[in-house]
Amino acid sequence: MADDTEKVQESGVRVAPGEGGRRPQYGETGVSLAEIVRTCHEVTIDEGLARLELPGLDRNRLDAVLTYCAELRCEADRAVCPGCRRETLAAGFETLDAYVAAHRRIEIGPSVVEGGGTLEARFPSFDAMTRGWAGEEYWFWARRVLRKLRHGIRAVDPTQAVRPGDGATPAIILMEPQLPDNIGMVARAMANFTLDTLRLIAPRDGWPNEKARIAASGANYVVDDAVSFPSLETAIGDLNWVCATTARQRDLRKPVLTPEAAVAEMRLRIGEGQRCGVLFGRERNGLETSEVANADAIVMIPVNNRFASLNLAQAVLVLGYEWMRTSPDASLGRVTQNETPLMPGLNLGDDRLATKEELIGLFEHIEEELDRLGFFNPAHRRATVSRNLRTMLTRMGATEQEIRTFRGIVATLAKGKGHGRKAP
Repeated sequence: MADDTEKVQESGVRVAPGEGGRRPQYGETGVSLAEIVRTCHEVTIDEGLARLELPGLDRNRLDAVLTYCAELRCEADRAVCPGCRRETLAAGFETLDAYVAAHRRIEIGPSVVEGGGTLEARFPSFDAMTRGWAGEEYWFWARRVLRKLRHGIRAVDPTQAVRPGDGATPAIILMEPQLPDNIGMVARAMANFTLDTLRLIAPRDGWPNEKARIAASGANYVVDDAVSFPSLETAIGDLNWVCATTARQRDLRKPVLTPEAAVAEMRLRIGEGQRCGVLFGRERNGLETSEVANADAIVMIPVNNRFASLNLAQAVLVLGYEWMRTSPDASLGRVTQNETPLMPGLNLGDDRLATKEELIGLFEHIEEELDRLGFFNPAHRRATVSRNLRTMLTRMGATEQEIRTFRGIVATLAKGKGHGRKAP
């Protein structure tokens, strides 16, 4: 713990008690990390630092502060910023209905919603509430600002090439997406599996689009950071390797990969410093063969060959799952401050597996009672029955608590308990 405390002090972050719990702030200023991240995210980094005017907070110190937030070091410190998504999750607000139920009064513009809870909240409009009730993923905002701080700003003008960012994950590229709702659902699928770079080629309804943000259902950071391009060439111009997804066979001399093989190839290339991308086709008719020709490889998902078409978000979800499955950061389900990461296999919690001594004690207890009650008759059955019993119970893989419970059951069945105790 001493080492963690020293790291926090080096970053300039101080965890202090505040309204609602422990709050990470910058030094003794009382300014929350969320405020620093929000300010530098909304404007340029230098403009954000000028607005904040915090003592000692320059670009070098900002890197350390953002790293604290981006790497979720607040979890180890049992702290959370006000307005952070982690705070609403810890409070059990997983849905808008749960959020409303916990509030006594919510003002939405001129209207008022009253519930059975104790909290109060205020939003300028219903759209603002649907966007903001869950809080913001400040750690993702911090990662984006870090990327700008370390590698420069990504060009927003679609006629310019995108400057390289960290490139730690492949870019998801959508060819002429038709519906903003589909873009939002793609963003949600990406967030499920730690993919955060979304590129759009000539979206039909223009960009940015608020409908996509609503459909993202909390994955706002992916939508907010998405960049639109006028053509396939400009969208993939800075990438070193691109694979194109398709359900149709193409007469092209290119490697055909499964999602698993494509992810393995991208991990290898990204590890060498290359930038990779996955190209997905239009909702209506996928990719043209001339567009697939620009890719280095073709990705085909194993499907029912008589019904091979997946919707856009489903296709991204499959590739995202394969990406996450080979990641050291993969987690089985949700992890919060009250829930630790799970590993595949038997989850013992605070219990432990029974020792052989405890297991043998159970064997002998059962055999003793069976013998007393005349179960082994004729006597030559004993060896076979005992062997089968021990094999069966050993295969159970019982815990220490289960062995004690089992022995209590055997004793009660054999001798009774309390008023039901059997006469000897």
